[in-house]
Amino acid sequence: MSAKPQPQQNHLLAALSPDVQGRLFPYLELVPLPLRALLYESRRPMRHVYFPTDSIVSLQYLMENGASTAISVVGNEGLLGITLFLGGESTPSRSLVQSAGYAYRLPRLRVKEEFNRHGQLLMLMLRYTQALITQVSQTAVCNRHHSIDQQICRWLLLSMDRLSHNHLTMTQEFIGNMLGVRREGVTQAALKLQQLGVISYSRGLIKVLDRPKLETLSCECYSVVKKETDLLLHYLPQRHVITNTDSIPTAKL
Repeated sequence: MSAKPQPQQNHLLAALSPDVQGRLFPYLELVPLPLRALLYESRRPMRHVYFPTDSIVSLQYLMENGASTAISVVGNEGLLGITLFLGGESTPSRSLVQSAGYAYRLPRLRVKEEFNRHGQLLMLMLRYTQALITQVSQTAVCNRHHSIDQQICRWLLLSMDRLSHNHLTMTQEFIGNMLGVRREGVTQAALKLQQLGVISYSRGLIKVLDRPKLETLSCECYSVVKKETDLLLHYLPQRHVITNTDSIPTAKL
């Protein structure tokens, strides 16, 4: 039986001082986030802020014709619900779980109360918001100017950076919906990466074998987001290149 996730598995919560943690942690509620669960729907009131521990959530914009495109991903580096402390109560995007796991949620009134102290939580949330804005902006550029192959590489790298375990389960169709591309394009991109020795792909399971090469094949959008995130979120642990392929994060397509 796996151990219960702890609040400190979310790096933003772990970076808070003991005083701030003492005020917030008693009100944290651990909730499961199953694959494809909707945390926020477009234009619906937001009642909680979510701090993922071992899950990844995709922020998506849904078109009138039902098509959707991911504009950012959120994991254990930050939180979901920045609209609540920026003054709004809803958002035009929706939040969909792309990798199942857990998150701690905090009622919006507790978040606002601590935010209005103008202390550590305010500064961390504002810096995280700037990092998220960078990711959203760069995603828009990437979707317009770069190939599906490059977008897949960027998405794999961003997802792996946010994993606290080594499995990511989803279908090709789901990935295509997130990126706003056809499923066939996802299949072709995965096959190309396998032929280049970057990943292994068998029975719906993809394992990254050469992360440095994956970064090389990705467009500059990943490095732009990664550098800005590392600069703004100084509390994040340093990422090391994994040489033991048995422990490299995997994704089931």
